[in-house]
Amino acid sequence: MAETETETETDTKTESASARETVSATQTGSDSEAVASHGKETFCLKAESVGGAEGGSGEFAALVGRVEGDAGVVGVVLSGSRAREGTATEYSDYDVLLVVGDEVGERLDGEARRDARLDVSTMALGEFRTHALAGSGAEWNRYAFRGAKVLKDTADGLIAGLVAEKGRLAEAEAGQLAPGVLDAFLNSVYRCLKNDRDGNEVGARMDGAEAIPHYLTYVFALHGRVRPYNKYLAWELERYPLSRPERGRDELLSRLVRVYFDDVAQVVRELFRELEPHARAAGHGGVLDAWGNDLVFMRGGA
Repeated sequence: MAETETETETDTKTESASARETVSATQTGSDSEAVASHGKETFCLKAESVGGAEGGSGEFAALVGRVEGDAGVVGVVLSGSRAREGTATEYSDYDVLLVVGDEVGERLDGEARRDARLDVSTMALGEFRTHALAGSGAEWNRYAFRGAKVLKDTADGLIAGLVAEKGRLAEAEAGQLAPGVLDAFLNSVYRCLKNDRDGNEVGARMDGAEAIPHYLTYVFALHGRVRPYNKYLAWELERYPLSRPERGRDELLSRLVRVYFDDVAQVVRELFRELEPHARAAGHGGVLDAWGNDLVFMRGGA
């Protein structure tokens, strides 16, 4: 891809009371690796260190304590607001995925629950290997693993490796994804502008709003990253800024929300004109040129 950026996160994990081992995870750019030392399984993070609301944190710690010594649980993954520093509120629950051995069957299904404090699900390791990846049918859940914390892992760091794979886009994946979402963005821009030209304000705003997810998916794909859930967009941009100044947190967010109350045609044209040179630099000029003379219309010409 033409645009790259580097992110570095280094977390030194505390020892588990039972395993007494340490896993250190280092994330650089869009790559991540985990190294586990000794033993059959490793707890990467104490439940007590995650923190949380009264009651919920106690139940979360109790859950982790129950599965710590269960050989049928090969991985524990914490996602959501409790895993992303600075995003949890008093209403945040604990989103926990128990990755179980394929031979376990339904034995641990009783741990599954969904209420105001805990959202716990179980998944067999065989399914987890491809869950949320392209072609899995669960691509919508992929960003859940961006910044997720692995609380229990195998000795070879299998779970951490799979979580890292889901939380980023490999170069080949980004290359396959980007042209299609760029074309979808152009389609929404074109429809928005036609509706605006024809005096259909509702249609224009709806198409303008639909352009935003395609725009964000494309821009993040250029950086080898998974598009954030809307809830975490500001957090992602603040913690891990995109490479272009005009895509800074405040500038980009203020521009996107203008679709809903400002001159929608002007907003989508600004997005298109800003994006076009970067799309061409990324090698996607063919996607743009396939729109022919409509590009002039999208740019704001006659």
